[in-house]
Amino acid sequence: MTTVTRAYVSRIAGLTVFDPNGDRVGKVRDVLVALRVGSAAPRALGLIVEVVARRRIFCPMGRVTGLDATSVMLASGTVNLKRFEQRAGETLVLGELLDRRVTIEDGGRPATVVDAAIEQTRTGDWVLSRLAVQEPGRLGRRGQLHQLAWDEVGGLALPETGQSAETLIATYRELNAADAAHALQELPIKRRHEVAEAMDDPRLADVLGELPEAEQITILGTLEERRAADVLEEMDPDDAADLLAELSTLDRDRLLELMEPDEAEPVRQLLKYSEDTAGGIMTSEPVILSPDATIAEALARVRTPELSPALASQVYVCRPPSATPTGRYLGLAHIQRLLREPPSTLVSGVLDDLDPLRPEAPLAEVTRYFATYNLVAAPVVDAQGRLVGAVSVDDVLDHLLPDDWRERSRRG
Repeated sequence: MTTVTRAYVSRIAGLTVFDPNGDRVGKVRDVLVALRVGSAAPRALGLIVEVVARRRIFCPMGRVTGLDATSVMLASGTVNLKRFEQRAGETLVLGELLDRRVTIEDGGRPATVVDAAIEQTRTGDWVLSRLAVQEPGRLGRRGQLHQLAWDEVGGLALPETGQSAETLIATYRELNAADAAHALQELPIKRRHEVAEAMDDPRLADVLGELPEAEQITILGTLEERRAADVLEEMDPDDAADLLAELSTLDRDRLLELMEPDEAEPVRQLLKYSEDTAGGIMTSEPVILSPDATIAEALARVRTPELSPALASQVYVCRPPSATPTGRYLGLAHIQRLLREPPSTLVSGVLDDLDPLRPEAPLAEVTRYFATYNLVAAPVVDAQGRLVGAVSVDDVLDHLLPDDWRERSRRG
């Protein structure tokens, strides 16, 4: 390993951390620094490393013996697995310094922090030595970018008033929704709400679906009502219904009224069912095909990126209309079966005659059904023989686990 003595934090984030034996410890998620009085550069205290079960721990910089563009090496394989808790006077570089509005001392020009570099001194200590700051652009163009020493920038000793979240969100862009949700929970409360406010509606909807219910309600409550309704429209109907079910009747009805009618109707239908039944945990948007659809059409439909792997495992054939509640349900076809048939074959010719679930089926019956038939998704059909939705295995697990399982996972 060719060790570097200066590295920008945005490039360190995501690097794998190894012990001296080459065993993987975890991944870097942030750098913790201590701001100092006056113009003295902040001391880098250590790395925030994500280990098993998404637990975030603190690794002192004194334990780092090697740092390059691909990995971080520690002096010892023994690490303190106690969950990281931020103390007063400590600052997360990615979580709290990025996007801070500052002033370039030479000329007093305003700028925004877009990155920060830590540097090892001759004594072996690490400090936050340099900042990458960008001036405001004009006419939609990016402003000039500067790499400056810490003491050439003013305003970082001030409270985080007016701090935006664009650059921090960019660091979350490559994370899946579950990991982004965990990262969001690690931020201070004020910063967490700023980031949620700055996310676009589809991304925030995905992340909300991975947060504990209490946190979902808190974040939704910080949004303007029109924006909250827009985010609910972007959520899967079953996730939106679960969230709305936790609100007061007054708040729930007001948000449903603000949603587009065709987006609100599936959610209203799901809210009619008890949460511990097949109807209460199903999604109303499975892949539905008409009897004259070909296997080629079916395979094209399940390639939709937004479709979960469980729901993409099978398609449902119904008489028109093709939106839930559909016309008469005819059967389902497993994708594995479709892959073994000619593309021009009709899907209706290879249907499975498996008996569907009823909306009122209790969770215990749904669980037995999945275990008996080794399924990852199952159709739900009402008394009139109409398909009203599909239950996926992740929905079943979500309701079998304790209510705070996401929070427990975050705490390890």
